[in-house]
Parts: sequence; C-alpha cells; structure tokens
Amino acid sequence: MNFQQLRIIRETVRRGFNLTEVAAALFTSQSGVSKHIKDLEDELGVELFTRKGKRLLGLTEPGKELVVMVDRMLMEAANIKRLGDQYSQRDVGQLTVATTHTQARYALPAVITEFKKAYPKVHLKLHQCSPGEIVKLLLDGEADIGVATEALSDVSSFASFPFYRWHHSVIVPAGHPLEDVYPLTLEALTEHPIITYHEGFTGRTHLDQAFAQAGAVPDIVMSALDADVIKTYVELGLGVGIVASMAVNPDKDRGLRQLDSKHLFPENVARIAVRRGHYLRRYAYRFIELCAPGLDESRVLQALRTDTAAEPD
Repeated sequence: MNFQQLRIIRETVRRGFNLTEVAAALFTSQSGVSKHIKDLEDELGVELFTRKGKRLLGLTEPGKELVVMVDRMLMEAANIKRLGDQYSQRDVGQLTVATTHTQARYALPAVITEFKKAYPKVHLKLHQCSPGEIVKLLLDGEADIGVATEALSDVSSFASFPFYRWHHSVIVPAGHPLEDVYPLTLEALTEHPIITYHEGFTGRTHLDQAFAQAGAVPDIVMSALDADVIKTYVELGLGVGIVASMAVNPDKDRGLRQLDSKHLFPENVARIAVRRGHYLRRYAYRFIELCAPGLDESRVLQALRTDTAAEPD
C-alpha cells in the first residue's frame, strides 16, 4: 500500500468513478490508475468498487469504509507538512480562503488589508464561488477557511463561527413610485418586477421564505450573483432590487435610492468555517481573529475539538 494508491482511491470517488478524469487530475495514465486499484484490491483481498465490465459504478461496503480512512490518512499527511512549515517557515506560506462574491467584495477587504500588513510573505489565495462549492473545497482540504452566509453551519465536520450580521435592502431608481410608500410592504414589492440574487446565494433563502410566509408572490424577472450587476440593471429601470445592505453606497450609487426595508426580511448571519482535523497555520487563526475580534486561536481550537462553536464576545 502506498500514498499514490490512496490518492487514486480518493480521486476516483471525487471524479464520479471516471478513471480518465482521475488520470488527468493525478497526471498519470488511465492504465496506471486501473493497475494501482487492482494492486490494492489484491493486497487487501477485497473488491473496493462495484463494476460493469471494466467500468467502475460505485463503492462496495469495504470500499465505503476504506474511503473514510483514506480521507483521514491523506488529511493527516497534509497536516504533517503544514506542521513542519509552521515551525520552519513561520510567516511564509499560503492561506486559501473560499468565499462568495459578496463577502469578497464588501466584507473582507478591510480584513485582508490588515492581514497582508501583518503577513506580507503569506500568499493569500481567494476563491470566489458558491456556498456549495465552498463546502466542497473545505471538505476536500483545498481551502483552509470558508466564509459565506449559507451552507456552512449545516456540515457536522465543520466548526463555524458568526462573522457579522446583516439585512437585505430594497433599492430603486431615483423617482420610483415605491419611494412614496411608507411603511414599505412585501405586497407593494410584488406589484413591481424584482431583481435579486440567485437561489442559494447571499441570503436568497430568507427572501423567499419572507414572501412565502406573507402569502406574497414576487415577480423575480432577473437574478445575479453580483450586487453590482443587480444595481446596474435597477438603475436602468428594469426592476426593483433586493441586495445586501452593505452593497449600497449612497456616495457612489447616486442614481439609486435605498428604501427602509429592514422590517421586511429576517436577519442574516455570515459565518466563518474550518474543517475539523484540518491543521491551520498560526496566521490562519490570526485571519479568523481579524474577522471576529475575540475569536482567538484558543477559542477556535476549543470549538474544533468539540461539537460547539465559539461565539465571539
């Protein structure tokens, strides 16, 4: 048994049992991948995959148990490398943060600026992706920290912590009829076309729930990932916008009006998450603390060792 065999087992599951993709991902040949799998099965004396001819269809029961062990072993092997780097190259390395566009654009710039001042030799790799993709990157060990409003608190193998709380805002072009509606209601919004976020992004679930609970049916004519895109089309008069409140800047968005709408939608909580068992360099803990002052290394470590999250003071 060797690490290449273990990597092949893990990658085979990740790639949906497509050995061509496995070979490409690991920079080897498909025949080499097949041989490594067969050699490991012969060594263990059990079949790890169900097959139809030469095609792999899924995992056998022993295969399912082995994949859990493989994932743990490869994670610990990576942790050993990170541990060595922690003491041999204390302030040098890479920190990978997976987050959504909204967090990267509006919530993280101040944090990243302070972090880069403190750790100029650390390469900060920022992945902008969907909440589901953030979860996958953390589970696969390809990201150290995840930041998003959705999905992160639902994964038992993560420790997640509140970053900040926020609300949605309704925005309209200057002179829009809704400027004269006070207090603003969900029913009034349904009388106009609406532009907001894609499903699963930036608190969209809370928006949908609010309309549903009020028995109101919104006319969502356009959706986007990016608040700046939403604001552009609202300013063009294509609809009423619903965006994260921190995405609205009165000094820059002079053609738009931000309406009092905090009472319409529930509060959202952006969260920071790390995978249990994933070794974090000292500077990763500092990044988390910059996001949530009071959430220092000892409190994060305590949460990682238990099933509870540490709430910052």
